Order: sequence, then C-alpha cells, then structure tokens
Amino acid sequence: MTRRWRIRVYGVVQGVGFRPFVYALAGRFGLSGYVRNDPKGVEIEAEGEDDSLEAFLEALREEAPSLSKVERVEVEPLPPAWFRGFAIRESGVEGDRRTLIPPDVATCPECLRELWDPRDRRYRYPFTNCTRCGPRYTIIVDLPYNRPNTTMKKFPMCPDCSREYEDPSDRRFHAQPVACPACGPGLWLLGQERRPLEGEPIGRAAEMLSGGRIVAVKGLGGFHLACDATDEKAVGRLRERKGREAKPFAVMAPDIEAARRLAEVGPEEEKLLTSPRAPIVLLRKRGGLAEGVSPKISTYGIMLPYTPLHHLLLREVGRPLVMTSGNRSGEPICYTDGEALENLKDMADAFLLHNRDIHARCDDSVVRVMAGREVVLRRSRGYVPEPIRLPVRSPVSILACGGFLKNAFCLVQGDQAFPGPHIGDLDNPDAFRAFEDGVKHLGKLLGIRPEAFAHDLHPDYPTTRYALEQDGEKVSVQHHHAHIASVLAEHGLTGPAIGVAFDGTGYGEDGAVWGSEFLLVEGGTCRRVGHIAYVRMPGGERAVLEPWRMAAAHLYQAFGEEFLEWDLAFVPYIGNWRVLRRMLDRGVASPLTSSAGRLFDAVSAVVGVHPGPVAYEGQAAMELEALLQDVEEAYPFEVVREGEMWMVEPGPMWRALVEDIREGVPVPVLSGRFHLGLARAILEVCTKIREEIRVGDVALSGGVFQNARLLERTVFLLERRGFRVYHNQRVPPNDGGICLGQALVATYALKGG
Repeated sequence: MTRRWRIRVYGVVQGVGFRPFVYALAGRFGLSGYVRNDPKGVEIEAEGEDDSLEAFLEALREEAPSLSKVERVEVEPLPPAWFRGFAIRESGVEGDRRTLIPPDVATCPECLRELWDPRDRRYRYPFTNCTRCGPRYTIIVDLPYNRPNTTMKKFPMCPDCSREYEDPSDRRFHAQPVACPACGPGLWLLGQERRPLEGEPIGRAAEMLSGGRIVAVKGLGGFHLACDATDEKAVGRLRERKGREAKPFAVMAPDIEAARRLAEVGPEEEKLLTSPRAPIVLLRKRGGLAEGVSPKISTYGIMLPYTPLHHLLLREVGRPLVMTSGNRSGEPICYTDGEALENLKDMADAFLLHNRDIHARCDDSVVRVMAGREVVLRRSRGYVPEPIRLPVRSPVSILACGGFLKNAFCLVQGDQAFPGPHIGDLDNPDAFRAFEDGVKHLGKLLGIRPEAFAHDLHPDYPTTRYALEQDGEKVSVQHHHAHIASVLAEHGLTGPAIGVAFDGTGYGEDGAVWGSEFLLVEGGTCRRVGHIAYVRMPGGERAVLEPWRMAAAHLYQAFGEEFLEWDLAFVPYIGNWRVLRRMLDRGVASPLTSSAGRLFDAVSAVVGVHPGPVAYEGQAAMELEALLQDVEEAYPFEVVREGEMWMVEPGPMWRALVEDIREGVPVPVLSGRFHLGLARAILEVCTKIREEIRVGDVALSGGVFQNARLLERTVFLLERRGFRVYHNQRVPPNDGGICLGQALVATYALKGG
C-alpha cells in the first residue's frame, strides 16, 4: 500500500551533504517525493510502500553523512500525493530557525587528491572544497544555508562548477563554497606598502618565509602571523613585533610525519591532529624547533594544514611554520583585510590575501590529551557552533556572558547550549566589540533572542555590566560554581557532586579571592565546604605577574621573617621588605586568597624556577610542571576542620619543601613531590566529604587542571578510592568554559529549581 510521510530532520544537517544522501537513499528504496532545506533543518516528503518507508527511515538515522549530527527525526503521515520521481527542491525560508550550523571542516582526502593532481582542473587551487570539507560557520551570513546567504554570493559559478553543484550524484552537490580557478576566489601577496609583489603569491610568500621574514596569512576564521619555526632569529623578531615575550606560539607542521619528528604523538593525539576539526594539539616535545617557539615548557602546540592554501604553503616551504593568531597581544584575531593591513602593518613583512570574505572571526581551537581523553583548552574553529545538550530544559532563551579572561559566551534554547567561539581577554574595547559581534552573529544564525542573562558575581567584569544593561531576567553565578556546573552540564549530570575548582582567581561570596574550592553542587545549588587556607595576596592583581609576592606571603605566614635570611632566589625581588610586611600585616592592597594558581606561583618562585616577573598568567606554574619528575614521596598538607569548612593547610608542605631545598634535592623532584602532595590533599578532602554526606561523584574544573600531571594524578587517586570522576572535555577547564556552567545554573534558577 502506498503511503506518504513528511519527515523533519533536526540537527547539523545543512552544509554536510545531507540532501544528496537523502536523494540517494530515496533511489535505493524506490521512493518518490522531495527533500529541501528550511530554517528548521531538512524537510523530506517520501512516498512509497510501507516496508520501503520503514527501511528508508532506519537508514536515515543509521547511515547519515559523517559530518552530520541528527538530533531528532519527526514523522507525520499524509495522504498520497502521487509524486513522480524524487527531487531536491529549493530551500524554504518560512518558519522559525532551529537548524544547527556546521563548523568549519579541514580539507578532505578527496579534495587533497585533486589539489595535487596536475590533470585536475583544481590542481593547486587554494580554495578547493566540497560537501565534506571547507568553510561553513565563518562564511554564513544568514539562513537557510545557501550560497546567496554566504560570502560566496559574489562569485557566480562557471558552467563546470554549476554542473557539479546541480548533480545529486556529485560530492559537490549544493556545496555552497564550491569554486574553481575559473570562477572562484583569488589570491595575491602585498608588501608592507600595500603594493602587490611580483611572482606567484604562494611561491613568493614561501620564499620570504624561508628567508626569515614574517607573513600575515588569511585563513578560514582570521589571520595568522607566520614565520619559519626553526629560525631562532625569525621567531625572536615575531615575538618582539607582536609584543609577546614568552607565551608559546602555535606551529603548523607540513604533515603527520613531520609532527612525529617534533613531538611525541600517541594514537589519540594522531586522531585529533588528522580529524576534520584539525585543532592545535599540545604534544610533549622531542625538539627540532627554535627555542623561542615554546620557551621553558614541555610541550609544543602543533596543528596540521587544514585548508588547501595551508597545504600549498607548507609544501612549498618544506618545514614547520609558526602560525600564531594575527593580532596585537591581548586583542582579538584580525579577520578582515582592512583590519589586518592596519593592525598588523608593524608586524608582517607581507600579506597573503584572498577575496573570500570571512563573516565571523573564529580562532584555532586548542586541545590536549589528558587522563586518556581529549580535553578542549580553547573551543573555537572546528567545534563552534556545535551544541551541548543540557540535563534540563530552560523555559526561556538565555545568554550566559562568561568571564573576563579567555572569554566565551553561551546561548541557550530549550535543552541545547551553544558555546560561542573563543574571544579572549576582555581588557580592551576591540575585544569587547568582538564579544558583542559574536553574540549578535550566533544569535541571528540560531534564531535566539535572549530573554535572560547569566553573569559572574564580579561587579567590574565588562560582561557583568553588559548583562545588567540588557532587558530581561538576570542571574548572577559565582565563578567557581560555574566551573563545576560546566562539568555537570557537558556530562549530563544533575548532582549531587563534590566539585573541586582550582584556578587563579575568582570573586568569592565573602569578598575574598577564591581559587581552591571544594563545593557541594546539586541542580542549581552550590555550597562551599572547603578550600586551601587563606593567605594575603600582596599587591592584588600585581601578584598574578610577580610570583615573588605570593612566595613572600606564604613563607611569611609559615615562618615569619626567618625566610629572609635563607638563600632563596626570589628574596632579592622583594626590595623594601618593611613596605611589603606592612601590606601583609594590615591587609593593605592585599586581599585574602585561597588561590591554587597563586600557590603554584609561590612554589615555582621558592624553588627558583621562576622567581621574577612573568610575561603571562600561569607561566611560572607551567614551567614548574615542565620540570616535574615522577616520585613516590609527597609533601604533606594538613586537612583540618574549621566550623563547617574543611581547610587545607599548606604549612607542613612548606616546611618539607624548604628542608629539601637546603639539602640540595633537585628541582624536578621538588616539583614532583609538590604535585603529588596536592593531589593527595584533594583526595583526602573529597574522602572526608564523602564520609559525611555519601556523595561519590567528583567534578574537577578550573584552569589549574590544565596541568596534565596534576589532573592525571588526581583522577587516578580518586578513582582508586572508588569515586566516579568527571572533568571538562568538551569545553575548557579554564574560564573559557564557565559560560556553559552559567547557562546551566541560570536554567535551574529560571525553572525555580
């Protein structure tokens, strides 16, 4: 008996070859009807025999294209329409927007084969793509996802590209960025004076890079600043021009074999490097790059070419290139030609440009394999705007504004949370404009107009001020609560759970600077149940970049003034001790803090790894981790009960550490004993909490848990003791992930739960 079904498919189903897939399925099962895109996703009307329709529906769910993500399928029976054949129809534009936007995708193997085939018409064409790869999120202006709604609108297709685009059996069928040398974007090279340079652009750019010059390269979601990663002088010039003293540079290796020569690449790391997402992967160094690429830390951040332009450039140069974000330090990545030519003119010797406009800036993502799992440290290209399903539905749409450092925002509709791209630190007007632009763009694509706004407790965060200025309900979320809630959100948990939030700084409910919090979290509620004992933070925020301040504060609290007589590398940095002592004794410009990040800074300064000023937050701790040696003996922390709070006292650790320094114990051993001691202290507190309230789930979050050695030791110890341990994987453990936690807490608050 002939039946007709209207089938709606929701999820990431546009721009991923879903309609030709449906077309082929319909032919396979002898069905008539049509398929089309609309603002909600994909609409199918299929007509045929019962068995064929059932088999079609099963295949629709089970065999969907690899880049698609089917969230939901709805079926509505209709009277037969007696269609003739099966067609792919023009996209519909009516209705509300519910479709999910695909992220940008690295060049697929088929397109690479064409790129290197001299007989192919796309031989060495820098903008080759198909439905399986290429730009998506960064070129979409509006929905539905059709060429006129992308930045490819200005490139009419030639007859050959049109035939591919219209042929349902071709892998370029309705690939919106499809192009070739005859009709697509072009490439050119400008010098510092903005005048075209002679020669083939990629060859000339490669020649300049090989000669130690710096080239700004326009990519998928913005510009890179590139130089020869093996050339110490070139790397030094880039650091000087960019004003980036020591923070590691990302490197693009020509291929996976080159990556293996530079660093240790395990099976999970290789899978990430070669995945369609193509993120920067942090890998343990082997060597082979200029020391200035990643000074004094144990990892390189390596990625592989992810556009045809990158493949062509890297093959031409034949060696790894630094590929760092094209921006002034502290500002968002440049993504328009005009912005790059103005802002990067004092950094780049040349500009490799093209005329495929970038509509939405999107920096490279960064990941690391820790405790055997992928952990996203910066969520952007290749991941955005994929949603994360929350364990509870929101009654209204929400904008969670994120924090101040490493900012990212998150939009919520129903039970879907959409973390936006990495923005960066919001310490200048350009960065805040990037935040506003990102919110507007993603909101438009998703059809989300926020009715409620979640923000940090800190009253001076620009995101807090922004949220309070909007029309709608406001929900304030304590910083460390948001960290732990982000773990629960991505793992679909409702609690109760013990949260361990270790980071640098966060505004505490008691006015102190929190940063080593043991929390009991359930639903949208949170109760603080422990922390590392308070110590003064002399100079406030100045202590973040001057580790000697926290070293002095901790040792003064543990030993009094006695430490000034010891031969410790940080002591000369103190200068006027009387002034510093007065600050510590009276609390002048010296808030109390429980910060685990600042404890790491203090240890690094005391053992002499980095006693003086640092160039970026966390530098001293990263250098301490880099030197770590595996040990069996751990420094002791004392866990005591003070009222309703478990207090972790570092005094015994400091006494043991100082004694080891006096005995000449090597720094790698000191680092290992400190890391292991802190992991055991976390275990002890969690065990005591479980004895009181019988909670077996532990959620770990916060920037300190970007430290792979600490995370892995902590997870191992907790799991061995029978805890179920969760940590951030899909969003960063640093402040780039708190927007997701804010979103979950706000959802509970707005539901009244």
